[in-house]
Amino acid sequence: MKPQSGFFKGITRNLFLLGIVSLFTDLSSQMVFPLIPLYLTNVLGAGAFAVGIVEGAAETTASLLKVVSGYWSDKIQRRKPFILFGYSLSAITKPLFAFASIWGFVLFIRVIERIGKGLRTAPRDALVAESCDESVRGKAFGFHRTADGIGSTLGAVLAFIFLGFLDYEDIFLLAFIPGVIAVLAILLIKEKGAPPQQETKNTSLHVSLRELPMNLRLFIIVSAVFAFGHFGYAFLLLKATDIDLSDQKAILLYVFFYIIYTLCAIPLGVLSDKVGRKPVLMAGYLIFGITCFGLIFTSNAYSLLIFFGLYGVFFAMIDGAQRAFVVDLAPDHLKATALGTFHTAIGLVALPGGIIAGLLWDHINPETTFMFGLGLALLSAILFFFVKIEKPNSKSVTSHR
Repeated sequence: MKPQSGFFKGITRNLFLLGIVSLFTDLSSQMVFPLIPLYLTNVLGAGAFAVGIVEGAAETTASLLKVVSGYWSDKIQRRKPFILFGYSLSAITKPLFAFASIWGFVLFIRVIERIGKGLRTAPRDALVAESCDESVRGKAFGFHRTADGIGSTLGAVLAFIFLGFLDYEDIFLLAFIPGVIAVLAILLIKEKGAPPQQETKNTSLHVSLRELPMNLRLFIIVSAVFAFGHFGYAFLLLKATDIDLSDQKAILLYVFFYIIYTLCAIPLGVLSDKVGRKPVLMAGYLIFGITCFGLIFTSNAYSLLIFFGLYGVFFAMIDGAQRAFVVDLAPDHLKATALGTFHTAIGLVALPGGIIAGLLWDHINPETTFMFGLGLALLSAILFFFVKIEKPNSKSVTSHR
């Protein structure tokens, strides 16, 4: 491969293909997922509580597999099989939403689809880290998240357009096509042969988790506290309908959020390479807190547009930088295990967090949901001060047999 310069410097063939995979997968996903809260409430007649359960259970179920798939990926030193199976499972399940007539079936399909995400996420993120030089790690994750964001934006735009003349069920069926394209792109990824691994292959998951540095464990705890209050885009969409915007206008706001996210992902990833992950992540937590504070008082489409945009900036700040920071803090031989542990921790709190957000919305008022998010964002920012920036010893582990 010829030396690269400028924007694509450091972006390898594997990174480009992984970007294509995420682009088409998220194109498929965002034709479906932003419609789910609206489908649940406006078509199936469910409340915010059901939305919280569906979104929370999906992420929590996926999280249970992320640390396991990460550990086994490290153990056998293979990433591609997990990536291929995980994306394939997600692709074949999305059309099944078209056959849901009760919210319980939506929950079931959402959980199965997220199992695919649970299998692929940690090995894929490890392959991203392994496919670039350490000096451009933030940029590499930013590039991947940008490709993800482009696909999400296109998918949301298609959902907005199709919603004008198609039923929800028709859109769910059409989402199968880009999902298949993503799976085919995975077949073109070339994975290096497994390097010699001595004791790492003979350690258990429990031992591998114990080997994660204390500082990394603290960061994972901070991330989980923040994720507990991070109610996600579903409740932003509910806020749009709460102020009497139509489903199409709500999706248009969602498109705006993803455009902002996509435009910011690479620059903020590069910024984290230059100034460090911690300042960028801290700023992200605070911007989320500002967004929550604004949503408490928002009552019209114009002000809501501002906070959808701020949410896009916040998401671009943390989405790639958190993963890069985990890799920064992890021993080299446990990158996927560390990423899996991180994704599992933030996923496990998604269900209780979603239930609480939904209960607050239904039984008190929507503003209380955003106050809940604001409080935990501020707590996370305070706890983050205790996370130190240090590079772990990356030499091979000692035997624990």
